[in-house]
Amino acid sequence: MAVDIPQRPTLFIDGEWTSTLSGKTRPTINPYDAQVLTEVDEAGPEEAERAIASARKFFDTSDWSRQSCKQRCALLSRYADLLQEHKPKLAQIETLDTGKTLKESEIDIDDVTNVFRFYAMEACKLDHDKQVTGELIPETVRSTVVHEPVGVCVLITPWNYPILQLCWKLAPALATGNVVIVKPSEVTPLSTIYLVKLLLEAGFPPKSVQLLTASGASVGPTLTESKDVDLVSFTGGLSTGRRIIRSCAETIKRCTVELGGKNPNVVFADCDLDLAVDNVLTAVFTHSGQVCSSGARLIVEDSIADRLVAGVVERAKQIRMGSGLDPESETGPLVSAEHLAKVEGYVKLAREEGGKVLCGGCRPDAKEHPELAKGYFFLPTVVDRCNRSMRIVQEETFGPILTVERFKDGDEDEAVRLANDTQYGLAGGVQSKDTTRAERVARRLRHGTVWVNTYGAYTPQAEWGGFGMSGNGRELGSKGLDEYVETKHIWNETQPALMGWFKGAARM
Repeated sequence: MAVDIPQRPTLFIDGEWTSTLSGKTRPTINPYDAQVLTEVDEAGPEEAERAIASARKFFDTSDWSRQSCKQRCALLSRYADLLQEHKPKLAQIETLDTGKTLKESEIDIDDVTNVFRFYAMEACKLDHDKQVTGELIPETVRSTVVHEPVGVCVLITPWNYPILQLCWKLAPALATGNVVIVKPSEVTPLSTIYLVKLLLEAGFPPKSVQLLTASGASVGPTLTESKDVDLVSFTGGLSTGRRIIRSCAETIKRCTVELGGKNPNVVFADCDLDLAVDNVLTAVFTHSGQVCSSGARLIVEDSIADRLVAGVVERAKQIRMGSGLDPESETGPLVSAEHLAKVEGYVKLAREEGGKVLCGGCRPDAKEHPELAKGYFFLPTVVDRCNRSMRIVQEETFGPILTVERFKDGDEDEAVRLANDTQYGLAGGVQSKDTTRAERVARRLRHGTVWVNTYGAYTPQAEWGGFGMSGNGRELGSKGLDEYVETKHIWNETQPALMGWFKGAARM
C-alpha cells in the first residue's frame, strides 16, 4: 500500500489549508533511516494570531457551542468510523513519523476509536440539566445547573503518541462544543494533519478546528498568553509545562498539563517470576521506553533480585530492533538524533554515578546490524546497583533504560517509600501473588494509575493523570470531559416580588 504522506500546505486556519506568510518550512524525519519524509509549514506568531481570531469569532458567533451534545456526538461517532476506515494508512504514517512498530500504531488507532465512541455516549449526559431541589430551595424557585463549553481551547501534543494524545483531548473538547487550536509536536506532525482532514470529512464545521504545525518556540507564547484563549491542554516535558502554567496564569485561563513520570514497578518475592520478567520488559521497553508511564524503575525484593534481573537482561538482549514497518520488529528507534544523544548522556552519567550496566548502554554495532546504522537506535539497557541519589533514577530519561533498586526482604514499607520517593507521580506497578498485599500497596502508591500483575493497560472510562510534578487535571473518564466544560447555576424566581432590602425604594 502506498503511504499517503501529507504534503504542504499543512496549516489549517479560518477554514482553509494555507501556508506560512514567511515561506518557512521544517523537515519531518523518518527515525529509522534519518531520511526526510516531507516538509511542513513552520507557523509563526502571525499565523497563531490568525488562528486565535478565527477560533474566537467562530465560537462567539456560530451556533456550534449552542447545539446539543447529542448533535455533536453524532459527528464523534462518524469520526470513530472514519478512524477505522483509514486505519491502515494512518498507522503507516504514524510509524514512519515516530519509529514505533506498525502493531503499536494500529493499537493506538483502535484505542482512540474507543475514546471517541465513549465520549459520543458520555457527553450526551450533559444535555440533561440538573434540577437542584430540597428544603433549602424555596418552592417558587427553579434552580438549575447547566453545562457549557469553555470556549477556545489550545491542544498541545507530544511527539511520542501523536494520535493518542491528540484524540484524548480532541474528543471531549469537540463533544462539549469548544473550538480547538491544535499544535502538534514539530517532530511528529504528520498523523495530526491527517486527523484534521478526517475531522472535515466527518462533517465537523471547518472553523471549529485550527491547525498550526510549528515549534513551541514559534507559536507557543502567542497561544498561551492570548486573552482570547480560554484553555490550554498540554502533554509534554516538565520544563515546558512550567512555562505554560506561568504563561496561562497571566490571564487566569484554564490549564491542564501532563508532564511525564519516573514510574516504579515494585516486584515482591512471591511473584510469578516468568510473569514478572515479562511485565518488566513490557513496562520499560515498549516504544523504546518513549512512554510517559514507562516502568523505568524496577524496585525488587532482595531475595529474588538477582534471578529477576538476570531474566530481564537475557530477554532484553533478544529484543529485535528494526523498521516499524517490518512485522518482525519488536521495537523501533528513538525519535530523533537529539533524543538519542540525550539518552546516551544518561547512560554515561549512570556509569559515573556508580551504576552497573548489565546490557545495552550503546547503539547497535554497525557491523553486526548494518540495517540499523542510519537510524536513531539504542539498545535496551539495564542498569543495576542504583539508588535514589542518582540522577538516572530521579530524572525522566524517556528511553529504553531500566534502573534497578532493591529493598529488604519483607519490608513493604521500604518498597513503598522507594516507589513514592520521586517528584513525579504518574503511574506505577505492583507484582505479587498476594492479592491483599498488592491491593494494599497499590493504594499506598502516590501515582495516578497503578497496575497490579500487569502493566500499561488503560480504558477510556477511567481517568488518566498524575500526582506531584506529573501535572494537574485529568484526561479520559467523566473527569476528562469536565475539563472542557463550564458549570453554570441558574436561579429562576418564578414568582418575583419586591425584596425590600432598601426601605427607601419607591414604586414606579
